[in-house]
Amino acid sequence: MSVWPAWEVRESGESTVTWFDVRLAFADGAGVDLLAVVSEGSVSIEDVHARPPLSLVDLTELADWIEGPLFDACAGGAEAETREITAWPDGPRRARPAWPRGGEGCRLVAQEYRAAQREGVDPVLAVMCATGHSRRRSLRLIAQARDAGYLTPRHAKR
Repeated sequence: MSVWPAWEVRESGESTVTWFDVRLAFADGAGVDLLAVVSEGSVSIEDVHARPPLSLVDLTELADWIEGPLFDACAGGAEAETREITAWPDGPRRARPAWPRGGEGCRLVAQEYRAAQREGVDPVLAVMCATGHSRRRSLRLIAQARDAGYLTPRHAKR
C-alpha cells in the first residue's frame, strides 16, 4: 500500500483537513486507488477506483484496513509508506458471485430470465443482478442460453 499526501487545508481555528492519495496493488493484478480525507480523528473516503469492482463488504473492510496506515502517514509527515499486499486480510474475495460456465451457466441464466418474466420484472436486469455482469455481457449470456436451447428464439424466422 502506498500513501501520499495530496493537499492540506487549515480551517478556521486549528482544525486541519488532509487529503491522501492511496494506492493498493495486489499480487494477482487487482488494484484500488482512492482519495481519503483525514479530519479531526476520522477517515472518510471520497473517491474509489477498483479493478475488479469491490463488493459492499469489501468496501467496508477497505476503510478499516487503510485507517492505521493513514493515521501513521499523518503522524509521520509527507513520507509515503509502501507495503506489498498479497491478498485481502480474510482471504480472496470476489466483487461478483462466482457463475458457472458452459451449459450449467446457460441453464441458470435461463432460470433467472424465466423467473423474472413470470414476476413481471426486467429479465435482463435479473440476469445482471444474478451474475454481477454488465448489461452487454448479460445479453451475451442470454443469447448463449437461447443458442443452447434453454430459451425460446427471440424472433421467428420467416
